[in-house]
Amino acid sequence: MPNQSLPAAALPSIGELRRLTQSLAMLDAIICPEWESRYYSFNCNWSAGEAMTSMRNGCGDDWFLLFCSAGAALKGFAHELASGAQFAQSIQSIVPKEFSSFLQEPAFSMSNATFCYWCLHSEILWKQVPPMKSDDGSRDLLELLIAGPSAYLAWAEEYYEVPVALEVVTAVYAHCPLDEDMIKALNPRAELSDTFADASEIGYPESSNKSLQ
Repeated sequence: MPNQSLPAAALPSIGELRRLTQSLAMLDAIICPEWESRYYSFNCNWSAGEAMTSMRNGCGDDWFLLFCSAGAALKGFAHELASGAQFAQSIQSIVPKEFSSFLQEPAFSMSNATFCYWCLHSEILWKQVPPMKSDDGSRDLLELLIAGPSAYLAWAEEYYEVPVALEVVTAVYAHCPLDEDMIKALNPRAELSDTFADASEIGYPESSNKSLQ
C-alpha cells in the first residue's frame, strides 16, 4: 500500500499556515456561533508569545497546532488508526526540545497521536515524526490546510448544511478586514458583537468602521 501520510513538504510556511488557520477559524465562527459545534478554532493569546489553533470533528479525531518562539508544531489523532503508545513516545524523543511547551501541554492530549510535524524558524522546512502506519489520518484531517477557498466551501456546505458565499470565503482567506456585510453574507442570523469578539480572540483583522448593531 502506498504511503498515505501527508508529506511534510506539502504544508505551507509557518506564516502562511498561521493566516490560513485564522481564516478557517473565522469562517467557522461566523457560520457556527456555537463554539462547541465548530470544527476549527484559533486563540492568538494561548499563552505569552504563543498562539494555538485546533480542529475537532466531534467523532474522536483532532489536531492541535502551536505557534511559538521556536516555530510551529502540529500533532494529530485519527482515532481509528491509533497504534498504541509507541508513536506518542516517538514524538517526545524526536521533536526538538525547543518545543517543550507543545510536548508537555496536557490540553493537546499528547498521549493520543497518529501524526506529528514541526518546523523551526531557523530551518524553515517542516519535518515529520515517522508514522507508524502507511495511513496515519493526516491526509484527511489536514486536507483543508493544503487546499483553497473552493475546497472549504464544499466542505462547509456539507458539514454545516448551509449555503456558503464563495466571494466571502475568498475574502476571508485573503484576510480582508471583517465587516458587517461579510458576516451577514455568510450568516444573516449572526450576532455581530459576538462575531467581532471571536475575531479579536482569533487575531483576525477587523474593519475600522465595523458595526455592532
